[in-house]
Amino acid sequence: MSVTELFLRLFLLYKDRNLAWPNNGSFEVVVGAILVQNTAWRNVLKALENLKNANALSVDGILNLSVNDLAILIKPSGFYNTKAKRLNTLVKAIKSDFGDFENFKNSVSREWLLGVKGVGFETTDAILTYACFKPEAIASAYAARILATFGYEFESYDELKEHLGGLDFAKIYKATNLSDENAVFDLFHLMIIEFCKEFSSGKKISQKGLEILNF
Repeated sequence: MSVTELFLRLFLLYKDRNLAWPNNGSFEVVVGAILVQNTAWRNVLKALENLKNANALSVDGILNLSVNDLAILIKPSGFYNTKAKRLNTLVKAIKSDFGDFENFKNSVSREWLLGVKGVGFETTDAILTYACFKPEAIASAYAARILATFGYEFESYDELKEHLGGLDFAKIYKATNLSDENAVFDLFHLMIIEFCKEFSSGKKISQKGLEILNF
């Protein structure tokens, strides 16, 4: 199965659902992409709410906090001391090199984000896709799990990313209501997550999930 065929099968399954990363295009997406590492999204929501209540969900708001105080606020997300340091490092770099979030959003590159300590490949691509509206394939473990059922194996993040990026956009535009590459990659990642949440157990796709993919 090609990645285009996978996209279209998932689209048929989820076209009537309103799948969206919360608060697309906002600084909250940047923070959430750091906090979601190694935890469930429900825990991230608690940490984000703490930051909102402390009026700290902004570049300057986070910079006005000590790393220790930041860690306390994001504690529900787990690994909070490490994440506080990573978030502080990233926000300091944003302030230093871009001045504010809007300039960061318009000007940041993938290479710049990957150069920030603690910001990995998947986090980088999630920030670019959902905060900055830049078209990037997100090579998640969920995507690898689905593709493994069709015999695909990948040796690196970038190898999987390149495969996921090989979509036939013209065919997708014709078959859906989507009209730009960012929207396609945005929805593709969310559909993959939704599918694995519903139809996988551990690291395997359930029999029902396999039947859906192979209808």
